[in-house]
Parts: sequence; C-alpha cells; structure tokens
Amino acid sequence: PARFSVAVLFVVACFVSTSMGTSVGTITLLVPIATAVAETSGFSLALCTASVMGGAMFGDNLSFISDTTIAACNGQGCAMKDKFRENFGIALPSAVSSLILILIVSFRQDPGTSISHSYNLIQMIPYLLVLLGGIAGIQVFLVLLTGIVSGALIMLGTGQTTPWEMLSNMGSGTSGMFETCMVAILVSAMCALIRENGGFDVLLETIHKIFRGRKGGLLDIATANNTVAIVMANPIAKEMSEDYGISPRKTASLLDTFSCISQGIIPYGAQMLVAISAVHELGYELSAFEIIPCLFYPSMLFISSMIFIFLLPEKAVKTQ
Repeated sequence: PARFSVAVLFVVACFVSTSMGTSVGTITLLVPIATAVAETSGFSLALCTASVMGGAMFGDNLSFISDTTIAACNGQGCAMKDKFRENFGIALPSAVSSLILILIVSFRQDPGTSISHSYNLIQMIPYLLVLLGGIAGIQVFLVLLTGIVSGALIMLGTGQTTPWEMLSNMGSGTSGMFETCMVAILVSAMCALIRENGGFDVLLETIHKIFRGRKGGLLDIATANNTVAIVMANPIAKEMSEDYGISPRKTASLLDTFSCISQGIIPYGAQMLVAISAVHELGYELSAFEIIPCLFYPSMLFISSMIFIFLLPEKAVKTQ
C-alpha cells in the first residue's frame, strides 16, 4: 500500500547500507527510486529522500565493512563484533523510533495509487552474503570479494549487464574513492606531525582541565567526511579513553556514532550533496534545507547516544 512506501524506503536503505557498508553508495542507488515513489505516491520528495538518507547512515554506522567502522575499530584496537554489539544498542532504538515517526507522518497524509514493480529475489544474494559474512567475523576483504564475485555472476548470468559494463562500473567506483583515500593519508600524516610536536599533549591537558569525569567530552571536527574525522580523532580519543577507563569498544562505538550523526545532517556533507545531485539529475528541485527537517534518524541517534552515555554508564576499565 502507498501509505507504507516511505517506511519501506527507510527499511530497505537500512538493509542495503548495512550490507554494502557505504552510505553514499546506498543514496546513489536508492534516491532515484525514492524520487519515483514520491511522484507516484504523492508523498513529499524531501520526506522520501530523507528516509533514504537516514537508512543509509544507519548502515554506515553499524555495518561490519563500513569504512567508518574499520577506521574506528583499528584506531581503538577492538574487534568489529565487539563494537557492533556496543553500537547495536544505540542504533536499533534510533531506527525503530525513526520508523515510527515516518509512519506517523505517512498516515497523516493522503497517499496516491499503490506502487508495484517487478523484482528478482536472486539479486539479494550478494547483499545477504556480505551481511552474514560480516556478522560471522570473516575477514573484510574476503567478505567484499564474495559480494563482488557473487554479484557479478548473478548479473552476468541473468543478462542484466555485460562484462565490459561491469568492469567500467567497478572502475568508476574505484576512482570515486581516490579523493577520500588521499585525504585520509594526508590527515594521518598531519596528525603524526602534531603528535610529534606535542600538539596532542596540549589538547589533552586542556580537556583534562575542563572535564573532570568519565562522561566528559564531545569532539567535533568539521571535515564534512566522517571517515576522515574518525582518523583525526582516533589518537586523542584513545588517550582519553585510557585516562578515563573507557573500553575500546565503547570509544570506537561513540566515535563512529557521533561522526554519523553530524555527517548525516550537515548540508555540505557528501551524503546530502549526492542526494540533491541525484534528484536534480532526474529533473526535480530540492534543497538541503527542505530535507533536514525530515531527517529523523540522525536526531533519534543523537538522543539515543545521550541516553547511552548518561543513563547507562560503563564500569571503568583499568588500563596499564
């Protein structure tokens, strides 16, 4: 039924982004579908687009193969499954609350006709393999390789693409990551220089003067890229967690969560720009400030994180 279409967009975006580990990729894939849903059902384009963006940030935060998860876990020295367990208690209530809000908004509007398109469940297999492989704790590159190979075989076997088109798309995806990789390398080098020259010591000393307890602080770095922000914040967060006895899994979880909260709502972030660009390519006009009021998930994630930090304190972890 049409009145459930926006909620379905959100749920599908959650599933796809958790399986793929990329919010930008999920938005690129699903925003054209969200645009068609908005046109057919009568729901606002901003609401449909925001639902996709919210679901995309859910997977970016939670996925085992997300670059933010890998960066946070490697930086804090914790296993991905431990960070997942810690993160799940924050992300799931946020997603359920967002879904309820979307349904409330949907049922208050009068939708248009029902939506029906053909689909092929076989094409879900690569997503499921990647998702299950990540949950099982299989090495990330093996999980990704499994998804690529199974996806290629299915798409070639069903005639959905040609070998040349497939290789061309893979090349485009790789080149699209070049800028992020270069920025991450430069940021890591810059952080090493700052550390060697005592910059982190000064920052930590200032933090210790301001915050007297383990519930102390929030570090917000305006890079418009959540992975790069985590890379920059990792060394400082690790020293703070050791000083205040916070476990690596909780530190990694909070780093990833707060980076996704900011990244999911800023009007100049990659996710917002990609969503707006995809809508414009289809001939529609939409601005970031129309989408932001409909972004329920980042707001719910922030509330859930605050409850997690202040009402569910962790026992101090002794560090040597």
